[in-house]
Amino acid sequence: MPRQARIDAPGALHHIIIRGIEKRSIFRDDQDRDNFLERLGRILSETSTPCYAWALMHNHSHLLLRTGRAPIATVMRRLLTGYAQQFNRRHNRHGQLFQNRYKSILCEEDPYLLELVRYIHLNPLRASIVTEFKQLKSYHYCGHAVLMGTTKHAWHHKDYVLKYFGRAERQARKEYASFVAEGLGMGRQPNLVGGGLLRSVGGWSSLKAHRRQGTRIKGDERILGSGDFVEKVLERANEELEQRTRFQVSGISFDILVSSVADYYGLKADKLITACKEPIAVKARSTLCYIAVRKLMLSGKQVALKLNISPSAVSKAIRRGESILLETEIEKVLGES
Repeated sequence: MPRQARIDAPGALHHIIIRGIEKRSIFRDDQDRDNFLERLGRILSETSTPCYAWALMHNHSHLLLRTGRAPIATVMRRLLTGYAQQFNRRHNRHGQLFQNRYKSILCEEDPYLLELVRYIHLNPLRASIVTEFKQLKSYHYCGHAVLMGTTKHAWHHKDYVLKYFGRAERQARKEYASFVAEGLGMGRQPNLVGGGLLRSVGGWSSLKAHRRQGTRIKGDERILGSGDFVEKVLERANEELEQRTRFQVSGISFDILVSSVADYYGLKADKLITACKEPIAVKARSTLCYIAVRKLMLSGKQVALKLNISPSAVSKAIRRGESILLETEIEKVLGES
């Protein structure tokens, strides 16, 4: 059976699980962990990707991220590829470090954000990296230490989590710690990482209750949320896929896209592929970059080469283009019906 495509959307919440190939270690010492966190923090900052929870174990790691200015797939590709290369150089090894695909679960925020924060931050205790709960706040390779104030990482959006527990930070930390401690007896909670239908209804007890009532629930292994949430996410994903497919099968090339965008903005095409700083040209180039990367599925590097600009300039243009196209239908830009 072919692998299902990943699901993403602006602002989507993702529980990401990274595993070493054949369950091998991905961190041999604290320098490896520090290297991973330095790279993670830099990429999250550059892409404005919020992080609410994280934990590094020996052979796997957990991240709770929200899609920011770049797709989660782009963030993870930069993180894992760069770290694997650095790890291999440092340890004089070759070959894959991670399993072929990291696990990414798109999550419904209201019922699951805090549950996932607790689940992820208890992982070092479950893995016996620390032996007592009170030691967890001193384990510097887990976001729990950031929320408790014993470790600092500017890229960890601790305030977003703590606000659920109170306005005053000291009291919020106390309430948060109590909340996490309550999870000690909950076990591994397969509903947070298990099969799609199991996730959708919140565990075996809920699933059995729905079955007794004869209720049919929509589930998907890529999504953690209610049946209604699953259906809405899949509908939105299918619409996005249909749009991308339509663009690809229509024969729209990059050159045709340049011409279409230039016509829409009343410009000559060479204004888009030169470093013209006129406001209308910048707006048109931003639109071009967004459609080329997000809809025609060209890489940022490919677009950068075609426009003779840096990949970081393409990333900035994509962010501007996304805002522009919130007010403009792409079909109008492309002159399609």
